[in-house]
Amino acid sequence: MTSSELQPRQDGVASLRLLSDGELTLEGRLVDASNTTLRGIITLDGASARCVYKPVRGERPLWDFPDGTLAGREVSAYLVSQATGWDLVPPTVLRDGPFGPGSCQLWIDEPEDAEPLVGFVPAETVPPRWFPVAAARDDDGAAYALAHADDPRLARLAVLDAVINNADRKGGHVLVGPDDRVYGVDHGVCFHVEEKLRTVLWGWAGRQLPPDAVAMLDDLAGQLTGALGDELAEHLTLREVAEVAARVDRLRETARFPLPPAEWPAMPWPPM
Repeated sequence: MTSSELQPRQDGVASLRLLSDGELTLEGRLVDASNTTLRGIITLDGASARCVYKPVRGERPLWDFPDGTLAGREVSAYLVSQATGWDLVPPTVLRDGPFGPGSCQLWIDEPEDAEPLVGFVPAETVPPRWFPVAAARDDDGAAYALAHADDPRLARLAVLDAVINNADRKGGHVLVGPDDRVYGVDHGVCFHVEEKLRTVLWGWAGRQLPPDAVAMLDDLAGQLTGALGDELAEHLTLREVAEVAARVDRLRETARFPLPPAEWPAMPWPPM
């Protein structure tokens, strides 16, 4: 099967059914990932798509995430993303696979001509409407800036990261899909009960949240006391679910993007 025969994106319900019930055939392993991450093809009733399968048995134990599984956190990030109405995380399910239970997420192919939204740029030529967030130098000593676009799609992702307490928002975890939507991937180290926000998207730090984000948080607070909270409790501890609600309340109270922490590293490593 060639890539041209694959359906790169289904509608939401069809995607979840495909991921949950389709036949999963593995293509290979993504060797740069720290945990076992496998790319495959999922097929059901004539529909096919590429996916990322992360089996629980391939997870490395993390001392600061002793409860639950990384796969469960991947699914939880999708559930919260769906509840926001912003569709920032590709469809993701927990299912059985060739190496046992794990998360299965729709693969997002970035178009070759997609404009990058995060990256290292020469310090003296940061593009207009970009935020420099960190200084760096290359092997020759030339000055660079780690920067990201002042893009409302990225701003929404920054709000989601604050809600789910994302400890690993690298630039490489930000994708622009063929539908020109921005997606965040790799959410295995989210939802800790302690503040662990580490991200490259600090450009809005301390600024007021946009009105659509404030309205979203108000709605999300209500959902967390109902069905969404129950769904998250299938993958997270009750304390972790409670802390999601607490973070939402704090964001609603301040109506501002969070500031970088002083007590722990503000950015993941490597940042891209």
